[in-house]
Order: sequence, then C-alpha cells, then structure tokens
Amino acid sequence: MAILLRESDVKKLATMQMALDAVEEAFRLQGEGKAENTPRRRCRLENGLLHVMSASLPSLGWAGLKTYTNVGERVLFHVHLYDARTGELAAIIEADRLGQLRTGAASAIATKYMARSEASRVGIFGTGRQARAQLEGVCAVRPVKSVVSSGRNSEKCQKFCNEMAAALGIEVRPCATPEEAAAEMDIVITATTSKEPVLQGTWLAEGTHVNAIGSNSLARQEIDVETVRRSACVVVDSTQQSMLESGDLARAAEVEAFYWEDARELGLVVTGEFPGREDDTEITLFKSHGIALEDVALAGQIYQAAVQSGIGQKLPL
Repeated sequence: MAILLRESDVKKLATMQMALDAVEEAFRLQGEGKAENTPRRRCRLENGLLHVMSASLPSLGWAGLKTYTNVGERVLFHVHLYDARTGELAAIIEADRLGQLRTGAASAIATKYMARSEASRVGIFGTGRQARAQLEGVCAVRPVKSVVSSGRNSEKCQKFCNEMAAALGIEVRPCATPEEAAAEMDIVITATTSKEPVLQGTWLAEGTHVNAIGSNSLARQEIDVETVRRSACVVVDSTQQSMLESGDLARAAEVEAFYWEDARELGLVVTGEFPGREDDTEITLFKSHGIALEDVALAGQIYQAAVQSGIGQKLPL
C-alpha cells in the first residue's frame, strides 16, 4: 500500500549523508548507462507554472516523477515514487526539504570529485534555503574552515551567517564586497535567483572550484561568460537539461567561450571516465540544474527509512 510522507516526516527521516549516498549512486548509475532522466517540462498556469520531471533507476528498483507548481510566491513540491519492478505507486512525498538536500548533495558530489582535496575556504552568493544545504553538503566532503557570504540584504545575510556558523561549527561571516566572496576562495557557490551575473570570472583565483546552482532558465545568468571561459573543466548534471535551461552556458556558447560538446556529465566523472580536475591550478565548474534522477534516488532512500520506522499515512489506492 502506498504511503503519504509530509514535510515533517521527511525532516525526521532524511539526512545529508543519506542524500550524499543516494545522489552519488544515482550519478554512478547514470555514468554506467543504467539510469534514465527526462528533463523538466513547464506548463503555464494563469498565475504561474507547472513543472514536471521524471527518472528511473531500474537496478535500484525505483522510478518516479517530481511535480511542482509556483503560483505567486508559493511553491509546492511533490515526488511520486514507483516500484520499478511492479509498477505500483510506493509513495507520494512532499518534497521541499527533499529538493534542498538533493541539490546540496549534487554540488557536494561534484565538489568531492572536482575541488582540490585541501579546499577549506568557501565563498557563497545567496542566503536562502538552497544556500544552507549547499554549505552543509560541501562541508561534508571537504575540510572547510571558513565561509564568506554575499547577500543582497545585509540583515538577512548576517542572520544566515549566524545560523550556519552555529550549525556547522565554523567561521561564517558576511563579505564587505561581492568580490570578497570569490577572491582567494577554494570553492565558490552561487545559489541565487538573480537574472544577471553575481559572479565575475576575473575575481577567481587559480585552483578554484565553482558550483553554480541558481539558474535553471535560459533567461537567467548567475555567472558571467568569463567564469565559463576560464573553467578548464565544465561539468553538468545532465547535458540534455543543460542545453534547455542553462542561461549561464548558453551565453558563453553564443560568444564561443564554451562549446557544448566539451561539457561532461557528472556521472562520467563519478565513474572515472573523465577527470574532474587534472591539476591544482585549474578552475573547475559544476553547473547544476537539479534533475529528477537525484529526486528519485533520494525519495527511494526516504521511503525505505519510512517503512522501517513505521512512518507515513497509508493511501488505499
């Protein structure tokens, strides 16, 4: 019998380590050609959009789709998880926290394979919920000692820094200028809703790894062309979805600062077919869009934990 898992259930069951394990395995299967991902599709509503994306992981026994609506300022997320062996619905999961965790985990896995092993200084643009999971994930895979944060609202930025310092047990402080959140950093994260670049490539030091996660529309650009031009390795979660949604890479391709055939999927980096970094001086870039493969993999783990714990409302379908 299928179960319904609310946000409160997901918060009880899901951890960043669970997300890291699930997402890394999903990308490994992607690299081995044992998983399938369908890019996001959007339908217009009177006052917003409906988004739908799906994926299957047959060897893990899961398939599913993620749907969400944004109407006004309200966004509602749900994952429908299916047993790939029987085709039966296993769960409907409210997926706001799930989405934050899987996005943070995807950047963390990219960081694991692409950032320098001793990377300890992080700069982050953005102070929202996604930014929190980004720091949590990156701190789980690298010996991070300090974080510098750039946000549009100084009061919110300070609150973010205080909360993350307490949660992670490291120094987290606001920057004086946006450039300070990038210059001399080992890892730079962009997690904003900006339509114009917040990160300039001229700010980056040699050896920096960049996780760009905020833009998933051709009309938005979070990093400038120079950031892409300077990146020796450009990795994406899905090439197909990237070509549909990445304003960051599309702008660079238009001026021949980047060629789509040079993009590598993270799955092939995880399996070792392509290196995420060839030397310590390279600037590397992971352009994340958030793909259904990540949602389904983590949803499967959450469902199994729910069954073991007896959590969830039964749905007599």
